[in-house]
Amino acid sequence: MEQTLIIIPTYNEIENIEAIIKTVFDTKLLLDILVVDDQSPDGTGEAVIELMSQYKARLFLESRSKKSGLGAAYVHGFKWALKRQYQYVFEMDADFSHDPKELAPMLEKLKAGTDLVVGSRYVKGVNVVNWPMSRILLSYFASKYVQLITSMPIKDATAGFVGYRRVVLESIVLDEIKFVGYAFQIELKYKAWVKKFKLEEHPIIFTNRVLGKSKMNGNIIWEALSGVLFLRLNKRKFK
Repeated sequence: MEQTLIIIPTYNEIENIEAIIKTVFDTKLLLDILVVDDQSPDGTGEAVIELMSQYKARLFLESRSKKSGLGAAYVHGFKWALKRQYQYVFEMDADFSHDPKELAPMLEKLKAGTDLVVGSRYVKGVNVVNWPMSRILLSYFASKYVQLITSMPIKDATAGFVGYRRVVLESIVLDEIKFVGYAFQIELKYKAWVKKFKLEEHPIIFTNRVLGKSKMNGNIIWEALSGVLFLRLNKRKFK
């Protein structure tokens, strides 16, 4: 078992899952992959099982009983990682919006002493490819809103390409994570920041998915907007 785990949550990612797994392993980094699948009806979980013989003891699958949100899938993966003594744990999408080539420099930052590293779309301007302007503006100003309300010095608070040192995840009561969508991403960063961990952004180019269907919806956006206020009002509880 390696020290680094990449957690990839999936729901109907049959068009991407084999390619993303291969591409991550092609980085030649010493890492394992955990796919957390929410009973995808398109056979994503079965595809991972078929690949496990090819990547023995490096590729793992956790099949949850139902689809209950991104945050819940990651919490499941975090608990799995902590039980198995991984030192560095990454969140990563299955759809190639997060370039596996960025894993190496992000991992180096963790090994050099950063506690939480964010693959950021906005640390150097706006680096997003193939998104409609409406979605770029929504995401960009949502992050500005988070900065304004929380004072957290992160320009891409809703980013989903994130690496953690083990100590960060151990410090957060995972069973008390409140949110499941974009607000989940904000919640983890905010709680780490309140606990005075070192957060750093690493510039990436975010590319919109080519294959498969986006899971974005209005409920996720509303959760993020209202969730920020909840986090700020309960800041003292997170220290």
